[in-house]
Amino acid sequence: MKKILQYLFEHKTLSREAAKEVLVNIGRGLYNEHEVTAFMTVYLMRSITIEELQGFRDALLELCVKTELGEYETLDIVGTGGDGKNTFNISTLACFIVAGAGQKVAKHGNYGASSISGASNVMEQLGYQFSHDNGKLKRELNEANICFLHAPLFHPALKTVGPIRKNLAMRTFFNMLGPMANPANPAYQLVGVYNLEMARIYNYLLQSGGKAFTIIHSLDGYDEISLTNDTKVITNNGEKIMTPEQLGKRMVSAADINGGTTVEEAAKIFKTIMKGEGTWAQNAVVLANAAMALYCTGKYANYEDAYKSAVESLESGAANNCLNKLISLQ
Repeated sequence: MKKILQYLFEHKTLSREAAKEVLVNIGRGLYNEHEVTAFMTVYLMRSITIEELQGFRDALLELCVKTELGEYETLDIVGTGGDGKNTFNISTLACFIVAGAGQKVAKHGNYGASSISGASNVMEQLGYQFSHDNGKLKRELNEANICFLHAPLFHPALKTVGPIRKNLAMRTFFNMLGPMANPANPAYQLVGVYNLEMARIYNYLLQSGGKAFTIIHSLDGYDEISLTNDTKVITNNGEKIMTPEQLGKRMVSAADINGGTTVEEAAKIFKTIMKGEGTWAQNAVVLANAAMALYCTGKYANYEDAYKSAVESLESGAANNCLNKLISLQ
């Protein structure tokens, strides 16, 4: 690691193969925590290259615990995190609305590293038991339309860096890797990114993957459709800017979508929204993200039809039924 760090400190970048080798070695515990921290810090001081990110992704996918869910044509809604905005669990809530609308969801998530409550924190608080048992995950998809893949169970490489990420409490390149390393290899992805540079990199990587995807970035820095500003939307077919009114019928304020100060508070907000008792602003943001994910599948004629389907899922109780069913299967 000393040689690698010296190389990087000279403002050089790693090839795809070298990046893969470093992360494989990190995953196997060949370096101590100080070496890994120094390595991660390099990417806090400069941008990551596409080759480096591809190499890191190659390593994670090589080391990951495989799961066989391809027959389901699943969808995932996932943000890179690290936007520092402390919103409630918008992506996870949107996943349940999508599931309630009839689309199978394989949600990939982790504990919050730079936020109070990540997807795994809130799912655990709600009573979900993490597992990489393929039979259990298939049963959840069949009966609840959704399963949850807790990243450290599937990615041993992430387990070794978890405590370091938590101690740093800052955005690292692992935030960028999460959305690209879903072991279920979903057919459709809605990916939220925290800046336009990451949007460009993801666009390059996802275009080369050949699957349906949508990348979103709120222009005021959120890694999801926040409705606090216009949103950049990038798909296989091009890119455009959409307004809060187009996406969610209204604009909201940052205070409207705050996630609270504890995991317990985050879970309470989650349950309130799922029961259909969220505020107008909370519902609007969750529905916009769910609608964009549904539209990404190509199964709707336009965004408006996808939005109506999301509204029906929430207001009919179908989304909440998916949550209750999933928890009952634990």
